[in-house]
Amino acid sequence: MKQSTPLPGRPVRGSHTGRPIMALLDLLGRRWVLRVLWELRDGSAPTFRQLQQRCGGVSSSVLTERLRELGEADLVEHTGEGYVLTGQGTALLGRLAPLDAWAADWHPKATRD
Repeated sequence: MKQSTPLPGRPVRGSHTGRPIMALLDLLGRRWVLRVLWELRDGSAPTFRQLQQRCGGVSSSVLTERLRELGEADLVEHTGEGYVLTGQGTALLGRLAPLDAWAADWHPKATRD
């Protein structure tokens, strides 16, 4: 059964009301979504095959589904030459940068003992 794209206002994992943060976390938690976004960060507009190679290990069916979901969520678009982040996709990566910085300094107690 095909899952619908998590979007604000739609029921998603963890929220029957589709709170925007829950919809975003559901989308970002899907296999390969973060990797696809990461691989598009440089604005180079890779083709489907190039993006599949960059992601190493993703099947064509899963990549197709993730690109469809990210397109429906207005985070990725196909320009005719390749795939790029939309303005919202670029803004999302910018908002995730502080989280990346925090994670780089993260030292769980278990690793300090």
